[in-house]
Amino acid sequence: MLKNFWYAVEFADRLTAKPVRVTVLGQHLALYRTPSGRVAALSDLCVHRGAALSGGWLKDDCIVCPYHGWEYKPDGECVKIPANQPGRGIPKKARVDSYPAQEKYGFIWVYLGDLPEEERPPMPVWPEFDDLVENGGRFRAVTGEFLWNANYERILENGCDIAHAPFVHSGSFGNPERPEVAEYELEQPDEWSAFATVDLYPPAPKGVWGRFSRLRGEDLTKRPPVTTTAGWMLPNMIKLHVRLPIGDLIIYDTNIPIDDTHTLVKWVALRTFFTGKWADKNAVQRTLRIFYQDAEVVDKVRPELLPFDLGAELHIRSDLIAVQYRRRRQELAEKGWLLSAEDVITGDVPKRTATVIASPARRENPELARAWVHKARGEHPTVAAAELMGTTDEEDR
Repeated sequence: MLKNFWYAVEFADRLTAKPVRVTVLGQHLALYRTPSGRVAALSDLCVHRGAALSGGWLKDDCIVCPYHGWEYKPDGECVKIPANQPGRGIPKKARVDSYPAQEKYGFIWVYLGDLPEEERPPMPVWPEFDDLVENGGRFRAVTGEFLWNANYERILENGCDIAHAPFVHSGSFGNPERPEVAEYELEQPDEWSAFATVDLYPPAPKGVWGRFSRLRGEDLTKRPPVTTTAGWMLPNMIKLHVRLPIGDLIIYDTNIPIDDTHTLVKWVALRTFFTGKWADKNAVQRTLRIFYQDAEVVDKVRPELLPFDLGAELHIRSDLIAVQYRRRRQELAEKGWLLSAEDVITGDVPKRTATVIASPARRENPELARAWVHKARGEHPTVAAAELMGTTDEEDR
């Protein structure tokens, strides 16, 4: 799993002043909106006794721990310990990881890493969101989510895999009578993405789509090819663009790694046809049908994790886009952007592990680099006892 990237982790319209837990890269986050509408993303573990901050509430801009009432600002600093006697200071190390967060394209994005702002990869560009129907544009959007029992990289490759459609999706848009994949060249608009464009030959449509095609006078036995673009956008996104005779269909997937073998996909599907609200339910159903068909295969793929050795699995010419992803991942691994043993701590419960990704505050304050992670307490960050006992008021401050 990759750190030092922006992750789209939740739909923006679901986030309120009530804190919620989101799990990504094996780490729990507490997300909420301040009264001014600002998005805050904190590690979901109070530094005191490991309680979940997402179970707390807001007091002005601060999130209040439900266990002992400790109050944390959006930057992770603890500003109140109710049990303290008057005059007793708050230890400098009394804080939790806070991660940069933004709202864009209808999602909440969280930067999981500690790189300074000028060194961070950019958010991907989703230009269609400047052209939505509700703003007078061409695209109508629907959203949804889907839980996979699979690694996010296997899902990512599946979404870019052109050759699987005739077999996995033969009951919908794949055509087993035309399974060949034409030669294609990689399209790489930047160092963070890659796409492939090919012509696919769909089977004759059924249901409402078949009736609509017949009304248009189409010969369903001689359907023209459908130009399709599929590709990946780091760290975890898929973009699919299908140019249908009746208009464009574009799907963005953000494949959120819960852990190594579970992935929550949040998706948005945009279309330039049937843009009335009446067609939304059908658009959602058709998108989910694709996910169910894919999951039937991908959830059972072995090995569960994508190999690092390019020679560990056989590749052919139609796998070029997946091979490019694996090469790019290897480059990022060499830069230290993969989660490592240093990012994972193990508690006293058998096999209980948790991820702790360093936030920007750790890099900005080297003396706090490991301040609120105490391995002896497993997944519970803690303030060292010396910080809370036997210190002077001046030292506390």
